[in-house]
Amino acid sequence: MCGRISLFTPPARVARLFEATLAEGVADQERPRWNIGPTSPVLGIRAHPHDGHDDGPGAGARRMVGVFRWGLVPSWAKDASGASRLFNARAETVASKPSFRSAFERRRLVVPADGFFEWQQGPRRRPHYFHRADGAPMALAGVWEVWRDTRHPGAPLLRSCAVITTRAGADMAGIHDRMPVVLEPEALDLWLDPDADVNQVRALLRATASGTLRHHLVDPRVGNVRNDDPSVVAELAPSGGPQAPMP
Repeated sequence: MCGRISLFTPPARVARLFEATLAEGVADQERPRWNIGPTSPVLGIRAHPHDGHDDGPGAGARRMVGVFRWGLVPSWAKDASGASRLFNARAETVASKPSFRSAFERRRLVVPADGFFEWQQGPRRRPHYFHRADGAPMALAGVWEVWRDTRHPGAPLLRSCAVITTRAGADMAGIHDRMPVVLEPEALDLWLDPDADVNQVRALLRATASGTLRHHLVDPRVGNVRNDDPSVVAELAPSGGPQAPMP
């Protein structure tokens, strides 16, 4: 499962790194976040809705960075109350489960993250922070959906998303048996293409190659989303105290 992520890279830099354009207002709305939980707003990168064929804002860009609510609300849902349960989609069932099936076929996105947290399984649950070994932001595979509140015709559309998880690879050894799908840069065009062959897309739903990610122990304070500051990603010594400074 993946229930906590961080993103402190500024939106403008996210857009540059992912060769995308920012949706209107995104740079003004977003602030650095070290402890993001389900139902919170997150950045998401999707194929540009205009496909570069008009003269509107961002025209010509292949990708767009927008804001999504983390916790998917299917288009057919009567209300948005189920979003808190649908923040993850399993790679094994995302193409068949009714809540995610349509989104997986046509509405895939990337959730950029500087890292994610996972709690070590066992008698003593301890949180670890995972990040890319090369220091770049991660591209977490996800799906998105649009929901309209038919009870209130004037209400704005809700764009929501879920992060896809898969069986853990070597980088998660000893910590957890699931992990988010982390896409490599060369896979992004295929993943974001709404017309791509679904079988080719499903082949991307696998664990990272060994050595892609690193992790370290962090403070259990990360379990409360109100603790949202750089200290929640700081490394702790195995004893549970702060890591001693380098001489």
